[in-house]
Amino acid sequence: MDFAIEHLSKSFDSKQVLRDITFTFEPGKIYGLLGRNGAGKTTLFNCINRDMKADGGSFYFVQDGQKRQIRPEDVGYILSTPTVPEFLTAREFIKFFLDINSESVHIHRSIDEWLELISIAAEDRDKLMKDFSHGMKNKMQMLVNIIAEPELMLLDEPLTSLDVVVAEEMKQLLRSLKKERIIIFSTHLLDLALDLCDVIVLLSHGELEIVDKEDLDGAELKGKILAALREEDHE
Repeated sequence: MDFAIEHLSKSFDSKQVLRDITFTFEPGKIYGLLGRNGAGKTTLFNCINRDMKADGGSFYFVQDGQKRQIRPEDVGYILSTPTVPEFLTAREFIKFFLDINSESVHIHRSIDEWLELISIAAEDRDKLMKDFSHGMKNKMQMLVNIIAEPELMLLDEPLTSLDVVVAEEMKQLLRSLKKERIIIFSTHLLDLALDLCDVIVLLSHGELEIVDKEDLDGAELKGKILAALREEDHE
């Protein structure tokens, strides 16, 4: 099932952040949404997640040539600053999530099996999440999206502030999840995008542009991307 955006636009006062964006994302790939700070990556995600009303345009799923409206449960949104109920332990949080989503969860594992999947140590599973590190909270945020199995996953710079071990674990986890869903991974870090993502999409001048990786070595590709992003300085 493809995810299509048509003529999406968003402005704040006189500044047009998203300009008539039209793009189609295919399943089985991690898309690196690459742009400078302030380019509009989070704005795009907030419009798709309907946390923010777009000025114009539409987005929907396409399957066998038929359009389908996107439901709230179709989208998993993982923020750069993880939001978890800090007054609960890891076990309590996952039990609560499984209980309220019992009719829609298709993969049945024990709470410990789920926590093992994201490498939450046994001695930490009964601790309040307010005492978790940033990386551990990020893992918990990721886990509920793994359990929910949304068709579309939006990740807004989730690895930027993680240590190297946790970041590598998260990258491996994302690679294992991409087969049957669409993952759009927002970042301003070029090397991270090139390492993790199958397709690089630039958000520049408020528009999306795919970067053809074929026939380019690493240095040429980086040069092409940086040149495109630097153009915003002269807009």
